[in-house]
Formats: sequence, structure tokens, C-alpha cells
Amino acid sequence: MRQFLLVITIVLLRWAFSVRCSNDYSKNDFPEGFVFGSAFSAFQWEGAVDEDGRSPSIWDTYLHSENGHGRIEDGDCDGYHKYKEDVRLMYEMGLDAFRLSISWPRLIPSGRGLVNPKGLRFYKNLLDELTRYGIEPHVTLFHNDLPQALEDEYGGWIDRKIIDDFTAFAEVCFREFGNEVKHWSTINEPNMLAWGGYDLGVIPPMHCSPPFGTGNCSRGNSSTEPYIVLHNMLLAHASTARLYKQKYKYKQNGSVGITCYAYWMVPFTSSQEDKIATQRAKDFFLGWVLHPLVFGDYPDIMRKIVGKRLPRFSKDESDLVKDSSDFFGVIHYTTMYIKHLSSSYQGDFNSDMNAALIPFGNSTMVAFDVLPWGLEGVLEYIKQNYGNPPVYILENGRPTSHNSSINDIGRVEFLHAYIGSVLKSVRNGSDTRGYFQWSFMDLFEFINFKYTFGLYYVNFSDPERKRSPKTSAFWYSAFLKGTTKVPKSVSSSLEFSSQ
Repeated sequence: MRQFLLVITIVLLRWAFSVRCSNDYSKNDFPEGFVFGSAFSAFQWEGAVDEDGRSPSIWDTYLHSENGHGRIEDGDCDGYHKYKEDVRLMYEMGLDAFRLSISWPRLIPSGRGLVNPKGLRFYKNLLDELTRYGIEPHVTLFHNDLPQALEDEYGGWIDRKIIDDFTAFAEVCFREFGNEVKHWSTINEPNMLAWGGYDLGVIPPMHCSPPFGTGNCSRGNSSTEPYIVLHNMLLAHASTARLYKQKYKYKQNGSVGITCYAYWMVPFTSSQEDKIATQRAKDFFLGWVLHPLVFGDYPDIMRKIVGKRLPRFSKDESDLVKDSSDFFGVIHYTTMYIKHLSSSYQGDFNSDMNAALIPFGNSTMVAFDVLPWGLEGVLEYIKQNYGNPPVYILENGRPTSHNSSINDIGRVEFLHAYIGSVLKSVRNGSDTRGYFQWSFMDLFEFINFKYTFGLYYVNFSDPERKRSPKTSAFWYSAFLKGTTKVPKSVSSSLEFSSQ
């Protein structure tokens, strides 16, 4: 049976590249030092939500509420207990680097104060395992899992108290893990967290207010909270970056950055209104995060439209935020059409932007269209408008239904095309330094866990959470080991799955 499956895989890979992927390239075409990896986050991978002193996060609370769409126990990978196995799979695949996150409620269960020794030991063991196998860890400090204790105490990100608490949490991580970690991302996609969690109310903590949002929110203010939350996230990031530079950088020689969710955006029609709306949407989505980090303030169009609802930086805060990121982490999945939209309401992020986001082509949550030029557009835009800073692609991948075939040729096509677009961008002068595929294995996905992005299939019905490589895992391993050409190198790519 194994031999039959290998033959089928080789045939499918040959078909994928002969029919769909005409542009061959190899890892060796990228600059020396460029890193390739994969990724997951603590909440989506670890499981063990009530073990060894971990406290609930706002996602735990949401998933066990009437609005929740399941339980983390139904979709976690049990990485807390299987981390050694998973790191070995990473090594056998040939990853240069791996992006992971630290669970704040596992490390500091109360959000501040005492460190949980068992949580500390887990992350030390995980990082030691990665180091032992020569895999470079890229660590995100906050990937959506805010301790529920801080949400209950003062509202989490809507209160400036969180700046000090987040900085203190970060310092524990720098002090305890900094000898192994040289690349820190402070906050994962703050623009999507602020928009989805505090305006639309579709993700925890489910804040919104009528007439905006989902209608299922019992608290919040869609007109002001998204802007307040992102403002506090930027200040928390900048405070953390300053701490690292003052106390740790000289002896650990690492770097601190932040991520930004980045649709590429194109006008829906050739009308002047849609063209103007597209630039406005870029300022609201990308400039909201990147502009203060480069220029010390939000884009002028945001100041003009949002007015007094948009918080202001003091002179000291502006100086603190400006140039506080050593790199930008880009999270990109797909491209959107932008259509000018004159909202009948005024006063939340959507209506302030006055633009409708329309999926390009046949893109859905089940299958994104393969639009690699969209990622090129994002990287070129950052290069042209923000001084060509160092960039890491920290998430890029394609979802499929969890129960679909492990022969995920569509994902292979997607990855081949998008990695090729990164190479083209680098050759065109973008200072992009790494690419991280999302995700290494099937995870509990935040929006809908029925869809997954994994290179490895995880059987969530199996108490052992068995991992099985998909066709995309074979392809990515072949690429990481030197070539995308098939079948010349496919035999070596299969070795890691036969042990």
C-alpha cells in the first residue's frame, strides 16, 4: 500500500508541475540567509487547555459560550504532549526556521505577576528541541490568546493598563528565552484583531455596537474601540521594543518587529471613485499599522475621516512608536477588489473607509484563487511607500476542507506560485528575508475549524492525533531540499515520511 501511495504521489506531483507550474526555480535561487519555514500558534496547536496551571484565554471563553462554534478540544493537535514528534517532522521536512507563539495565559496565568514554572519549562523544552535540530525559532509574543483575567479586570486592549502588563510579559520571554530566540514579533495582525474583535464583533472579545457589527454583541463601541485598541497595541509594541533594545539587544543580538494582515487590493472598476477607494482602503488596512511605525502618525486620510475618534500620539509617544520595528511581518492570503461604498451609516471602521471588499474571482474560505501577483503588490507597496524595510512573510497558505483528500494539489500549486512571487519581488529589490507557510499541520482554525491549511493531516477523532503528510508536505520538503523539479528529487522528499 505504501508503495502504491508513493507512486500516486509522484504522478500527481509530475502532473501538477507539467500542467500548472511552468516556472521552475529552487531554494538556491534565493539570497544567502533567506529562511524558509512553517508556522502555528500556541492556542491552535498546544491543546492541554486546563493542564499544568494554564488559565483561560478569551478564546477559551468564547468557544464555550453560546456564540462559540465548538471547543478547542475538538480541534487541537495536542502539541503540548507531542512537541518532540512535531519538531522531528520539521527537521525531516528540512525547515530552516519555524514560527510559533508563547501562550500568555500558560506562562503568566493571571496576566501579570507570578510565572507558571510548568509553562516556563514547556517553552524552554520546545525551544531547546528546535535548537537541537538546527531550526531557527521566530516567536510571536501575542497571537490572539489574551488572558481572560485581564479582559475581566479592565477590558484588555481597550485600557492603557495593558501596555505595562504586555511589556512585563514580554520581558519574561526576553529574559528566559532570549538566548535561543533572535526574531521576536510582538503582536499578530493588530489591524484584523481591532477590526474583527471590536467593530464587527466576529472574534473574541466580541465587542460591537448597533447598527454595526454582527448583532450578537452585548458590549462595545464600534465607533471608537477599534481605534483605541490598535493605538494601545502600537504603544505596547513600541514599549516592548524599547525595553528589548535597552536591556537585551546588546547581549542577545536579536530583533523585534510586528505583523500586519495585508490583503492586496485592486479597483473593482476603472472608475475614479473605485481607484480612490482602493488607495483609501490601503491607508486604512495597511497604513493604520505601518504609517505610525515609519512616520510617527496615522495616514492623513484617516485623520481627516475619523477625526476625534482616532487617538492622538503625544510627541514622546510618536517618537517611541516611530522606527520601533526592526522588521515588518506580512500576513497575506488573497487579493480583494475594492469598490467605493457610500455607507448609510457613519462612524465605524467599515463606514469610515467607505469601501467594499469583494473577493477576487472565485475566492472563498474553502479555496483562495492563485493570485501570486497580489503578494508581489503588497511587497512592492511596502518597498515604495515605507522605505523598503526588512520583511518576513509570516503567513501564507491555502485552506481546504479538513476532510478533503491528502492529495492537495491545489495547495501545491498555490505554494509554488506564491514562493515564486516572493523570489520575483526579491529580484526586484524588496528586502524580504523569509517565507513561512501557514500551517505546518491542520490546526484549530480561528474562524472555522472545518477548514485547515496544514501540510500534515491531523486526525482529530484519534486520541493520538496521528499526523499524516499530504502531497503539499512532500512538495515543500522537495523544495526545501533544493529543487521543485519532479520526479528527480521526489524520492528524497519522501524519506522523512517513511520513518
